[in-house]
Amino acid sequence: MAYKYDEENIFAKILRGEIPNDTILENDHALAFRDINPQRPHHVLVIPKGKFVSFDHFAKEASPTEIVGYIQAIGDVCDLLNLSIDTGDGYRLIANSGEHGVQEVPHLHVHILGGSSCGRMIQS
Repeated sequence: MAYKYDEENIFAKILRGEIPNDTILENDHALAFRDINPQRPHHVLVIPKGKFVSFDHFAKEASPTEIVGYIQAIGDVCDLLNLSIDTGDGYRLIANSGEHGVQEVPHLHVHILGGSSCGRMIQS
C-alpha cells in the first residue's frame, strides 16, 4: 500500500521550524511538544521526525533505529511528566489513524494524556 504524505501538514511545518511549538523533549527520531488545546493537565504530542502518516505505516516502513528512538521518546516523556505507573498515576496514549480513527493531521502522532482521570475509553 502506498501511504500519501502531505509535506504541508502542520507537523511537517513544525519539524521544519516554520511553526513554533512548546517542545518538552527531542531526540534524533522524535519531537514531543504540548498540545495547543490540552484535554488534560498534561497533553503532549509525540511525532516521529520521519514522513510517516500512521502507526501502521511507521511499523511497516520505519527503520529499527527510528522505531526504538520514537518509542523511547514516548517513555521519556512519561518519565519527565511523572506519569509512568512507577512514579505517577498513569496516562492514556492515543494514536488516531485515518477517517474512522478521526485523524486530523496526516503525520503519525500519539497523544499522551495525564494528570487527571481520562474516564472510560469509548462511550456508545
